[in-house]
Formats: sequence, C-alpha cells, structure tokens
Amino acid sequence: MRLYENLREIEDLLAREESKGANVERQVAEILEDVRENGDAALLAYSRRFDCPHLASTEVLPEEIEAACARISPDFMETLRQAKENITAYHEMQLREGFRMEKADGVILGQRVMPIEKIGIYVPGGTASYPSTVLMNAIPAKLAGVKLLVMVTPAGRDGSIRDEILAAASLCGVDRIFKIGGAQAIAALAYGTQSVPKVYKIVGPGNIYVATAKRMVFGRVSIDMIAGPSEILIVADKAANARFLAADLLSQAEHDALASAVLVTDDRALALAVQTEVERQLSVLPRAEIARKSIDVYGKILLVENIDRAIEIANAIAPEHLELCVEEPFSYLDKVKNAGSVFLGAYTPEPLGDYFAGPNHTLPTSGTAKFSSPLSVDDFVKKSAYLYYPRQALEKSGQRVADFARREGLDAHARSITIRMEGAK
Repeated sequence: MRLYENLREIEDLLAREESKGANVERQVAEILEDVRENGDAALLAYSRRFDCPHLASTEVLPEEIEAACARISPDFMETLRQAKENITAYHEMQLREGFRMEKADGVILGQRVMPIEKIGIYVPGGTASYPSTVLMNAIPAKLAGVKLLVMVTPAGRDGSIRDEILAAASLCGVDRIFKIGGAQAIAALAYGTQSVPKVYKIVGPGNIYVATAKRMVFGRVSIDMIAGPSEILIVADKAANARFLAADLLSQAEHDALASAVLVTDDRALALAVQTEVERQLSVLPRAEIARKSIDVYGKILLVENIDRAIEIANAIAPEHLELCVEEPFSYLDKVKNAGSVFLGAYTPEPLGDYFAGPNHTLPTSGTAKFSSPLSVDDFVKKSAYLYYPRQALEKSGQRVADFARREGLDAHARSITIRMEGAK
C-alpha cells in the first residue's frame, strides 16, 4: 500500500478504472431485447451458455430447497437464524405508519404507506456466493409486507445453487427462486416471461452486466441503486492495532480487484506498521490474487495532522464502510456526515455488518453516501396521499386555487374548480 503525505493527490482515491461502457451496454441491450421477445427460451439458452451447459429448467423446485436445508450443518443453520433475528430486530425499527389529519373545516388529508407488491432479488454467483445478500434483501422486504418475493441467482456448472443460499432463502420466506443470472435475469424480472413473474422493483448487487441492465430497465421497474466496487476507509489513531487494521483493509480488497481500501491516520509509526502487516497477511489469503490487484492500485494510506482532518477527508470521500478505530469513537460520530455505515471502535470490524449485527450491508458506494442511504424497509414500500374536501371547504378556497391555475395558463384546471362552485349555488 502506498503512503500518501501530500494530499493534493486525494482525487486519486475517487478514481476507478473506466469500464468499456459502450460495448457492455450494447451486449446488455441485445440480451434485454432477446428475453423480452423470447422469454423462457432465451433465458434457458443464456443459462446454458454462461452457467450450466446441461440445465434442464430454471426454477428451483421445493424438493431442491428441502434437500439443501437438510445438508446444511445445524451449527450454520443456527448462525443464519441468529443473523435473521438481529437483522429483523434492527429493521423493525424502520417500520412506519401512514397519517391522517383532520382540519376544522372538514378537510381530511392523509398518507398511506403500502408495500410494493412484487420484488425481485438478485443474488450474485461467480467468484463467491452470498447468502448474506439473501438475508439483507429478503428480511426488510418481508417486514414491509411484500406479497411476492422472487429471487434469481446463477446456477453452478452442475446446475445447482449453493445450499447456503437456498437455506437462507427458505428461512426468509422467499416465494420463488430461479437459476438465472446476469443481464438476462434482470430482463426476466423487468419484463416477465412464461415462468418468471414480472416484478415492480429489483434489488441486489451484481457485476457490470447486472448493474448496466438494472440501469437500462429503470423506469419500467424501480431499482435500489447502482452499486460500485466495495470500499472501506479506516480512521485510526496511535492506539489502533496494526494487525486489526490490515485485516480490515484486506477484508474489502478480497471482494474485487476494483475494491478500495484506505487508511487515514495521524500516526506515522502506525502507517508504516500497517504497510508491513498488509503484506504479511496478504501472502496467506486464499483470494490473494484479487486482493493484491486491489491493494496495489486502490489501497492507500494517508498521513494527516490530526483526527479531525481525517474525518474531513472521510466526509469528502463518503465511503461505503467507515471504521473509526480511535480511542473515543463516539466523540467523532456526529462529525461524520457522509458514510454508508459507521463501525465504532477496535472491536467492531466491518464483517459484523456484512453478516450478523443487524444494519443492512447494501450501502451506497462511489461517493453516493453524500446523498443516498443504506437499503431499508423504506425501499420496499410506497406512499400514497389522499385528500377530502367538503363543499364548504371548496367554496372557501376555490377562487384562490382557480386563480393559481390561470396564472400557470391552465384554464381547464381552473374550470374544474369553478364549475363546482357554480353548481353549488
């Protein structure tokens, strides 16, 4: 990891390798159109081409789910249950109700909060599989009252889905599961096919093809966010443990060659110790090749004059994950303005949030924490307003409303008001 003492180069921290956007978009557009026109036939063809050459059908059968759950060790099933309990308890605090206000003149105004009826969850496959993604998306969706929860995830070369993913889906009440991935899975959820129901919103992370497909179908359906590569920024003082910090930086670097792992500290000795420790730990990681690429390009250590300056830099970068590994972390929490999730103290490593603690791990990336939020129950509900005016209330306000409409050049709007007032006389 490179040590930065001249922070004029801070813009480098926000840079990412440019993808071949035009080529990806063209391929994704072709896949979307193919699935829209040809439905299940196109889905099966893509699944055989990219995932399992001998895949017979795309939907996971109940007996496959039962068998997967039976193969899971009791100890891991208990881990899943405890994680579900923690995530549920946290997200229950996000539930909200509508409101109704009644005015003295008989006017009634209100807002209803209702679940989005049909949700699609994308769960990645590829270099790693993520039962945690199932928990973090399905639990708040079901708490919100979603009626139909459809999960898509690519099959392995043998045509199966990882037991851990199916067990998590069963535990969380996912209604239907399909062995499809990539842009074609997003197309199926957005347009519907003979077997895959059309949904109203698609959530969950994926590769560049999945992210591009989500962006391209947005408007036909809603989406949660366009997630970029994983990020961690650690603010640490001289009391921090270099071994802990190195492990936390590498926990994100192993995700993706484009992942960003940044340490900001006011202690030069700590910075040098972390440099050494990262190299030592990197040498024994199973995913060392991926982590090495990330650390070499996007792994950085910034040396600053004090922790307040470190917090300023964190706010400018707006990281997905922010660890405050300082002696008094809560004294800095209110100074943090831009971060997806904040991990406080030496014994709160980021993986606690990934799997178990309760807050959602689907977080804004690439600086979008400046204006967006973690996935929550709010992402699975919609709001609808309602209003009621009795005749007397309309007569009292009608002329003002009609005048407002005419000033916008909308005479028919005004007449919609005045015709009632004339008829009421």
